[in-house]
Amino acid sequence: MASSVPLPRGGISNLASGGTKAATHARLANIDALRGFVMVLMLLDHLRETWFVNYAVLDPIDATTVIPALGFARFAVSFCAPIFVALTGLGVYLFSTNHTVEETMEYLLKRGFLLIAIELVYLSPLYWGIVPQPTFWLQVIWCIGICMIALAALMRLPRAALIALGLVLVCFHNLLDPIQLTKGDSLHAVWALLHQRDAIELPLGFLARTTYPVLPWLGVISLGFGIGPWFTSAVTPQVRQKRLLMLGFGMIAAFVLLRLLNVYGDKPWAVVEGDPVRTVISFISMTKYPPSLLFLLPTLGGGALLLVLFERIDASKLVAALAIFGGAPMFFYLLHLTVLRILYHSALAIWGPNNGTAYMFDSYNWVLVWFVGMIIPLYYPTVWYARLKRRRRDITWLKYF
Repeated sequence: MASSVPLPRGGISNLASGGTKAATHARLANIDALRGFVMVLMLLDHLRETWFVNYAVLDPIDATTVIPALGFARFAVSFCAPIFVALTGLGVYLFSTNHTVEETMEYLLKRGFLLIAIELVYLSPLYWGIVPQPTFWLQVIWCIGICMIALAALMRLPRAALIALGLVLVCFHNLLDPIQLTKGDSLHAVWALLHQRDAIELPLGFLARTTYPVLPWLGVISLGFGIGPWFTSAVTPQVRQKRLLMLGFGMIAAFVLLRLLNVYGDKPWAVVEGDPVRTVISFISMTKYPPSLLFLLPTLGGGALLLVLFERIDASKLVAALAIFGGAPMFFYLLHLTVLRILYHSALAIWGPNNGTAYMFDSYNWVLVWFVGMIIPLYYPTVWYARLKRRRRDITWLKYF
């Protein structure tokens, strides 16, 4: 994932001019805590993709057939990608406050291409052996990389223009939904990368699946960059929190209103006769690939409210623990996916396929695997790496992970 907020040269003391070091710490810790929170949630989704493939979850969820617990779990993990992409834009802005435009652009380009390489060369092959056909999964790391490269060019725009572009992409990209290209159309591959979740056939029997079409995500990262000034030391915690509360509640209210109108922003929801729980699931089941307007409104709005919460309870041990995961996000991301794949392939080799297929292994002990098998053991190496990043700022490559 994107790196933690890179501190400007001179560290916290430079950021704290015009404010206290404690306020600066709270302002930055809540960003890392939110990032860590969504990464812990992300573990649930990644566990499902390996250990719980017997619980297939379609997108969007069919509220009439889905297991209710999975319907609500899917909504919970929906917060991960939007918040993470928005925080990437915010982190880039904070980086730019004490670096030149050229230095920030260089950082964006280097990190963007690095993320693309990681997705293609390392992360995609981790899935080979879990799915029958070798596939390059163009997922969130790929998407963030593309968005960072694009932001390197867009950041020269006036802030108002960048925010306007972000709003247009987020709010109106659903008008493009009727445009569906098929294999053989001249721009099919380009459109699949931009706005249509699809498969692109590659030589030698490989596939590329555009799980994260980038167009709306470019809007999200632009908006994250656009609210960056709220997190500078020139803005008091009270003003920042008031703005975030207005933004968060406003986005959630807009979601409820638009969803009730049922005319724009996503596929329609429906009342499931005699089943209020499934009606709620239908209401909160939105399209993620690409993310619809109604998918982004509650997830980004909820992220704004969580930023306020984590800043106000900065002294808590929970925030400190979450900030550890958020302080070394790429390390934790690569580590937990690698461990998941090692455990999965080990189980498959020991016990063999057990769900009626020739290549899959399933498990139902999700609590054991998620908490005992993943969160607790991975916390300690993540602590070590996060401290290494803070201690060795002279090692340039560390800031890219």
